[in-house]
Order: sequence, then C-alpha cells, then structure tokens
Amino acid sequence: MAVYKIEGCQWNCYPDTTVLINKLDIRDQQELDALEKQITLLRGIQAEQETEFVNVDFEFYKSLHKTLFGDLYDWAGTLRTINISKKGTVFCDHTELERLGKLKFQRLASQNYLCGLPDSEFLSEVTELYHELNMLHPFREGNGRTLRLFITLLVRSTGRDINFAECAPDMLIIAAVKAAQGDTSLLRNVFGEIISEKM
Repeated sequence: MAVYKIEGCQWNCYPDTTVLINKLDIRDQQELDALEKQITLLRGIQAEQETEFVNVDFEFYKSLHKTLFGDLYDWAGTLRTINISKKGTVFCDHTELERLGKLKFQRLASQNYLCGLPDSEFLSEVTELYHELNMLHPFREGNGRTLRLFITLLVRSTGRDINFAECAPDMLIIAAVKAAQGDTSLLRNVFGEIISEKM
C-alpha cells in the first residue's frame, strides 16, 4: 500500500490500524500487500489482453481501477472522498475529482486519443497526460497501477508499444515527483526510453 498522508488516516481501515478494509478480511499489511500485488498483476495482464480501447472517458478509467482492485475492495472504481498527499505532493482536492476527470478525458477525446501524432509531439502529450492524471490521483489506493494500465492501453491504441518494466520503479516515482514540482523533462525522457514502434 502506498504511504499517503490523508485526512482521517483511518478512513476505511480496520480499527486502530491503517490496513484497508478488504473483502478477504486480511488485517496484516504485509500479507495484504503481497496478495494485492499478485491479484493486480494478474488482472492487469488480463486487462491488457482483453480490454477494448473504446468509449474511453473518465468512467472507462474508473472501470480499469475496478478491474484491478475489485477482488479486494468494495470501493474499487469509485472516487476517493478524502484529500491525500505523498512525499510532499498534494493531489487534487477530492471535491474536484469528477469535474476535472471528465474535462481531462474530454480533452483527450478532442485530441483523437493522441492517434496520428508525430513521435516528438506524441511523447510530449503522453508525458503531460501521465502527469495530469497522476496529479488527479482519483482513488484511495492503486492510482499508479491504474495509470500505468491506462497509458499502456492508450499507447498501444496509437500503434506504438510501451514496457514499464524497462524503467526502474524508483525512476518513474522520481520523475513523477519532479513533474509535480514543475519539471516534466525527466518524465518525458523515461517515456522516450520505454515507448517504441510496434514491430
């Protein structure tokens, strides 16, 4: 589980813990983390193979979160109702999530989901989109995994490929933090290394 600073740190957690209430009633954080990693990995692979990139809007994005985390949490696919921050990054106010989420996906639709862009422009746009959705951080948990799944589907829909495994997780986190501070150059470099033309 990501270590967030949140309003009411025991929101939706078992009493006197920070372990999220889950469908399997696991109350040990390490056990929950391990199982969550296994389940979301399998669901992510399945989603990459089976999800059609159609009718893509904010509801589609929420559905990806539900696909990944629905086996574990009743609230999977629903927006957080608290404010959160992490490593000095303050994410979108929860009261603005629905409005801003819809706007971001309306803009993406108006850009034809980045299809047909030359590589340099595509790289800039996908970097900005990743940064914006990361700053939205619409869910209580699982934002990074949902975002990476979505970007994978988006990139592949443009005739390109992406492999997040080629980037060290710490590097992606550092790049995202720097982007939150106003410098997206490292994030753009990361995408430049892990996005390729389909063979």
